[in-house]
Amino acid sequence: MKLLAIDTATEACSAALWTDGAVLARYEVIGRGHAERLLPMIDELLAEAGLALPALDAIAFGRGPGAFTGVRIAVGLAQGLAFGAGLPVVPVSNLAALARLALDRHAAERGGTDRRSGDRDASALVCLDARMNEVYWAEARARADGGIELVSERLGPAGAVALAADGEAPIVAAGHGWAAYPVLRERFPALAACWPELLPRAHEVAALAALEVAAGRTVAPEDAAPVYLRDDVATRSGRAPPEIK
Repeated sequence: MKLLAIDTATEACSAALWTDGAVLARYEVIGRGHAERLLPMIDELLAEAGLALPALDAIAFGRGPGAFTGVRIAVGLAQGLAFGAGLPVVPVSNLAALARLALDRHAAERGGTDRRSGDRDASALVCLDARMNEVYWAEARARADGGIELVSERLGPAGAVALAADGEAPIVAAGHGWAAYPVLRERFPALAACWPELLPRAHEVAALAALEVAAGRTVAPEDAAPVYLRDDVATRSGRAPPEIK
């Protein structure tokens, strides 16, 4: 399986090329200019792999939540590339991708050799700064196949972040919401690990998308849609998004 993944939902800009489990990736924290930087990243990866877009099986993208402009860039570029190459697309939650990164790091630091099983004894609590005194957040757990089960995916004040976990499994945290809102650390003092510097990456978007492609769960480019959680820049919402199959 071969697929391209892109992500621009945060200050980070990244692209990854997945080829039967091997990954070539580019990742930069640039703040702005994602649209200008992303296409050269994609060209570099395809050239390095000796592949053309039509040779891929799908294009995956971080569908949000995240910065409005950034999420739109990823959706629009994925649609344009997929239309041109005749490929399906795979939307992947940015919070799921961040949780996969955190759980993989936890497994690696504990000496796990099989990441698909080594991180299943932990849960991830990921929080991205949504501005307006709110965070995008999710509680997540690893599936046996390496996928991510989102227990919740929401927008709200940092003081409203909560866990459904029974308290027995270790909790690891990631995302710049943990740096922006110290109340989170006050509310969850017993974390097994916390990495506020971690942001979603195309590498994990690709890994999660590969599972979707293998299961036949892709969508047509015209059906690619962002997930903002907030209705618009002036409206706050705590509603969870519709599930994307």
